[in-house]
Amino acid sequence: MCGRFIVIDPSDEMARLFDASPSNDLPETPNFNICPTNQIHVVTSDEGRRLRAMRWGFLPHWYKTPSDGPLLINARSETIADKPAFLMAARERRCLIPATGFYEWTRDKDGKRLPWYIQPRGGGLLAFAGVWQDWAKGDEPLTTCAIVTTAANPAMSTIHHRMPVIVAEKDWGLWLGEDGKGAALLMKAAPDDALEFWRVDPKVNSNRATGADLIAPLAA
Repeated sequence: MCGRFIVIDPSDEMARLFDASPSNDLPETPNFNICPTNQIHVVTSDEGRRLRAMRWGFLPHWYKTPSDGPLLINARSETIADKPAFLMAARERRCLIPATGFYEWTRDKDGKRLPWYIQPRGGGLLAFAGVWQDWAKGDEPLTTCAIVTTAANPAMSTIHHRMPVIVAEKDWGLWLGEDGKGAALLMKAAPDDALEFWRVDPKVNSNRATGADLIAPLAA
């Protein structure tokens, strides 16, 4: 599961890192509380590598409205090739979703949600595996996407049983379909030592919360 994440890097820096041409409608950064249905940065490789804006929340072609079914922000790696919603996208429309880090939640003995912030060990930028699709049933066409998730590695499983599929830089071209077949082999958990995480203030439980202090370690 990945239900909230952050992006700090400027768009031009991400375009340089991914060697992608940036679109003119990219969302503003930094954003310390990216939520489902927000516009997010996405790297695709159709007609050249591009850094584009997409709605986070994949819309299958049969949805008549954006709320015609479940909000598909994640696609499970174990079933992505079989689910009608994601089948063709997994074959033909894979993407990378840049993220500085993401949030996950545990619960205390009273059921209270306790947020954690997760980032690459030592900092840097993550590239989540994603799939995307154009949807044109509404008044305005939408380009939408979902993050591919997998079973958590042992370290992450102390917080949640799922985690995003993180694509290493050397494999970006393979996931995007530029380097032949074999992308399915990338749909696995990152190594145990790839990420670091810490508790953060519960104010991030609100999707309206903003600011860099959202990722500050919670004082003991």
